Amino acid sequence: MLVRLSPNEENNGMEKVEIYTSGLCAYCVAAKNLLKQKGLDYVEIRIDTDPARREEMLARTQRRTVPQIFVAGQLVGGYDDLVAADRSGKLATMLATAS
Repeated sequence: MLVRLSPNEENNGMEKVEIYTSGLCAYCVAAKNLLKQKGLDYVEIRIDTDPARREEMLARTQRRTVPQIFVAGQLVGGYDDLVAADRSGKLATMLATAS
C-alpha cells in the first residue's frame, strides 16, 4: 500500500519510510521504485506543490535536493544513499529496529 499525503494531511507516525519528492525528479521515481520492489510502504511528501513542505524538508535535513528519505525517523539521504544502505544491509537493520 502506498500512502501519499495531500498538502493538508499530516504523517501520523505510522509509516516507517517518508520520502520528500517533486514531480519531475528522476531520482525520486527511482527511489520510489526501489521502495516498491522491496515491498515497503512509504509516505510521499511533495515539496513542489506545497512551499511549507519544502521548508519542513530544509529544517529536517538542511538539504535542498530531492529525494530526501527517512526510515524510522532517521535521515537516510538521497537516492544514492538509499541504494548504498540497501546494499550494505543498513536499510534492513533500520527497518527491523523500527518494528
